[in-house]
Amino acid sequence: MGNFSEQSYRSNRQSFTDTGNVQDLLSHWSDRGFQGLTFVAALITAAVPFWMSALIFQQAQPAIAKFGLSFLWTQDWNVDQNIFGALPYIYGTLVSSAIALVIALPIGVAVAIITSEDVFPSWLQSPIAVVVELIAAIPSVIVGLWGRFILIPALAPLQEFLFGHFKWLPIFNTQPFGPSMLMAGIVLAIMILPTIAAISREVLRAISQDLRNGAFALGSTQWETIWHITLPAAASGIFGGASLALGRALGETMAVTMVIGNVTGIDVSLLSPGNTIPALLANQFSEATDPVHIGALMYLALVLFLVTLTVNALAVVMVRFLTRHA
Repeated sequence: MGNFSEQSYRSNRQSFTDTGNVQDLLSHWSDRGFQGLTFVAALITAAVPFWMSALIFQQAQPAIAKFGLSFLWTQDWNVDQNIFGALPYIYGTLVSSAIALVIALPIGVAVAIITSEDVFPSWLQSPIAVVVELIAAIPSVIVGLWGRFILIPALAPLQEFLFGHFKWLPIFNTQPFGPSMLMAGIVLAIMILPTIAAISREVLRAISQDLRNGAFALGSTQWETIWHITLPAAASGIFGGASLALGRALGETMAVTMVIGNVTGIDVSLLSPGNTIPALLANQFSEATDPVHIGALMYLALVLFLVTLTVNALAVVMVRFLTRHA
């Protein structure tokens, strides 16, 4: 009887050991499989931009072979004569995006402050944050239509005021007629505002409350604490959010197409119409038949891709710099 019990105990123990080994083996291979899948997914994600740029570069070869790098600083765009230059569209893209960032960044940070700090009552903070973030859900074509038929007429007195009182400044020396670079910048600012506000809000909320309590203990007021403690600590995150917003502004198409005027040329005045790379692609790509014309449009797309990539790369460098010196 004793031998039977001891034999049964050894058999059960061996069974439990074998079961544990199988579970460990399955866990090991499931971990290895998950690591493999994530590695493949990361490789695919990293390869997609290179694949896209390679295809665009291939399609742009007729224009690259004909114009070379002079395409970047030439201003002529004549479809009938197959003469193309990218400078007005590069200029319009950068200027309209810069206007949008200048307008949206302080407003977005202000929204983030009042929805993350104890500035307003808590029952008012959440509705403000929700309303601002809902702007991101509005399709760009709807924003463009609103800008074309509502915003431009509403801000016509502002443009007339700027021209009437500040036309001695080169940036306001053009008689406005509606669509303009300024209108494009304002519409872009509205579209990128939720991105800046949401990211800045999350960054500010992630800052330890101990920093604020320490500042309060030293006699700082709430606004002194926000200005001298909270915002510097969140600078890298806010800059990262602004960089993401700038990337969207650079590539925005439909809304800008409806309010910028779509005029080829470079005019320093913000009250004059202009054009951007995405707007030109939207307007002409469906009608392009000549290989050189198609190549010029693809060349512009490649330039836009490189500009966006450069902006993102500089943003990563600046975020790391600000993080190290925070």
